[in-house]
Amino acid sequence: MAVVSRTVLREQVKELLLERILRGDVKPGERLVETRIAQELGTSQAPVREALRDLELLGLVESEAFRGSRVREFSDDELLDVFPVRAVLEELAAKLAARRLNGDVSALEHEVKEMRKAAKAGDARTQVAHDIAFHRTLVEAAGNPLLLQAWTALGVEVPTAFGVYRTYFDALELVEFHTPIVDAIRARDAAKAGAEARRHVRRTEQVVRRRQGERS
Repeated sequence: MAVVSRTVLREQVKELLLERILRGDVKPGERLVETRIAQELGTSQAPVREALRDLELLGLVESEAFRGSRVREFSDDELLDVFPVRAVLEELAAKLAARRLNGDVSALEHEVKEMRKAAKAGDARTQVAHDIAFHRTLVEAAGNPLLLQAWTALGVEVPTAFGVYRTYFDALELVEFHTPIVDAIRARDAAKAGAEARRHVRRTEQVVRRRQGERS
């Protein structure tokens, strides 16, 4: 049983719950029961309630009166509405990162390395987690708090990643989709970095559209 100090802040609880969502330990639609989580972690319900509220603001959790909280489910239509916005935000993030990082792509390379390692091991959950971390790292590298806030508010990186990995079967190829972005940022080529980031997002959109077509 996981144990967390009773003095834990809500941020620690939030990170733990976020990790479970990213790794697929808690599935879309699954309930997140405050009392159960608090008992497991050995803490009061207050930090759990606050953590769930934070995750709701991120768009990962939804709450209903008398029914509690659950991991949010996204339809393909919802995701497709977001892709054009996400493409613009990540294009800008990559441009700014290329100008700001001075060729230091170590943090991005770390996520790609871990994705590749997970892909070779057939560990899809870990690969998804590092894929998501790559995009957050990219946006954070832009150094623009408002851009990060706008990107985070979309709240679709987790369901998008899971949707793509359920549809696209070549895990190693998915890893390599990220390398042109890293290469352009390393070369400090802002225009190319932005173009590659936009291309990456639109490629992901195509995968979701293909899945939608197979369901219809």
